[in-house]
Amino acid sequence: MDLATRGNVVVSGKDTAQLTERELTDLRLHRIGFIFQSFNLISVLNVYDNVEFPLLLMKDLDAKERRERVLHFIHKVGLQDHMKHRPNELSGGQRQRVAIARALVTKPRIVLADEPTANLDSQTGQSILDLMKHINESEKTTFLFSTHDDRVIRQARRIVKLRDGAIESLGLEGRAN
Repeated sequence: MDLATRGNVVVSGKDTAQLTERELTDLRLHRIGFIFQSFNLISVLNVYDNVEFPLLLMKDLDAKERRERVLHFIHKVGLQDHMKHRPNELSGGQRQRVAIARALVTKPRIVLADEPTANLDSQTGQSILDLMKHINESEKTTFLFSTHDDRVIRQARRIVKLRDGAIESLGLEGRAN
């Protein structure tokens, strides 16, 4: 997690510039989930193991709780029939669903999603957006998107447009629900 060069980044009431490395690691593990444009799945691990991976870093979870969470989110993203598949055996949309499940399995309050519909056809991209909206409502997870995709922008409740690193506009320009 990069530190701000100007201003403050406050997450869960804590200024990230004031946190130790250990506290930043804890913040990333327990409060923030990440969905990367390029999926960042571990190629030698299957779907189940990719989703479970961040939970192995959480020392306070036993094997039963880990398994319940992994199965819950794999089911939530509709990949229960693909748990033993490795990333190279999945379509782009399926890989994105694994990335979503992995980001959510730690039950973060915030998920940062970098171009979550990039490299996906329009139908798959829309199903990913529908899934995220459902998770936003059912799991009370906030999604922050970095995107150029008008479909994502139309779904947003709030929009901040940036140009050359500066805020160009703020507003409720998306489809506020």
